[in-house]
Amino acid sequence: MNKYAPILLFVYNRPKHTKRCINSLLASPISADSILYIFSDGAKGEKDSTSVADVREYIHSINGFKEVIIDENYQNFGLASTIIYGVTKVVNTYGKAIVVEDDLILAPAFLSYMNEALEMYKDVDEVVNINGHVLSSPIRFKENFLVSFADSWGWATWKRGWDLFESDGSKLLQEIEATGKSSRFNMCYHFTRMLREQINGKNNSWAIRWNASIFTKGKLSLNAGIPLAVNTGFGKDATHCNTPDLFSVNLYTGDIHPQLITPTVENKVSRHKLSINYMLRTSYLNKLRIWLLNKINE
Repeated sequence: MNKYAPILLFVYNRPKHTKRCINSLLASPISADSILYIFSDGAKGEKDSTSVADVREYIHSINGFKEVIIDENYQNFGLASTIIYGVTKVVNTYGKAIVVEDDLILAPAFLSYMNEALEMYKDVDEVVNINGHVLSSPIRFKENFLVSFADSWGWATWKRGWDLFESDGSKLLQEIEATGKSSRFNMCYHFTRMLREQINGKNNSWAIRWNASIFTKGKLSLNAGIPLAVNTGFGKDATHCNTPDLFSVNLYTGDIHPQLITPTVENKVSRHKLSINYMLRTSYLNKLRIWLLNKINE
C-alpha cells in the first residue's frame, strides 16, 4: 500500500487553470512521492474541442509526481459521471483518494494535511470525509472541527466513506424532508433546492448528493478551519457560477496539521458559523457589492 493517497485531478477545457492547479500541487514537498490520476472528459462539441485538446497536450507533459496516470474520455460524460467513475475506480484500488478539480489552487500544506488526516482517521467510522476549503470571513474557526457537511473544493475520503454515496437524489431528499431536517441541511444556503433541481434534471451535481449522503447517514467531515483551497473558476466562462469572487478566500500558506478530535461528534458552534458565512456571502447586498466592484474595475 502506498504511503500517500493518490491525487485525483478532473480536467476539461481550461489549460491555464489546469496549469495553475498542477503548479500548486507541485509546491507540496510530498508531490514527488504521490501518484497523480488525471481524468479528462471529452468535448461537448466542436466549440470545446480545441481547448480540450490543449488541456490534453499539457497533461501529457506533466512530471514531478511519482507517477502520472491519464484517463481520457472520447465522448462527453459530464463532470458528475466522471467524478463518480474516477473516485470509485481509485478508492476501490487504493482504499483512499484526494480529489481536486482543475479550477482549484491548493495551499502548500494541502497534500500533507489530507494525507495526515486520512491516516489519523482511517479507523474512525464516524468520519468519512475531509474538507480542505472554508470560506474566508471575519468569523474564525478552530484549526480542526467536525461537521456533517461535504465541501467539494479540495477533499479526501476512504472507500468506506465513498461506499455511502447515494446517487439517487430522490431518496436523499425524501429522507431529509421526512425527518424535518431541511433547514439544518441548508445551513442558510439553498442545498435542498440544489438537490431538488438535481432530481428534476436542472443540474447534475454529484457534490450535492455527496453532501446529502453524509448528512442523511449522520456521518462527519473533518475540516481544516483555514482555507487550504481556493476556487478560481468563477466568471463569465464558468459552467455553474459566473459571479466572480462570490466564494473567494485568502489561501493559507503556513503549516497546519490535523488533530484527533474526541468525542467524535459534530461541533454545533462551527456548523452555526458555517451557516452565517453562507448567509453573508450569498446575500443580495454582497452580490451587489461584488458586481459594483467588478464594474468599477472593468
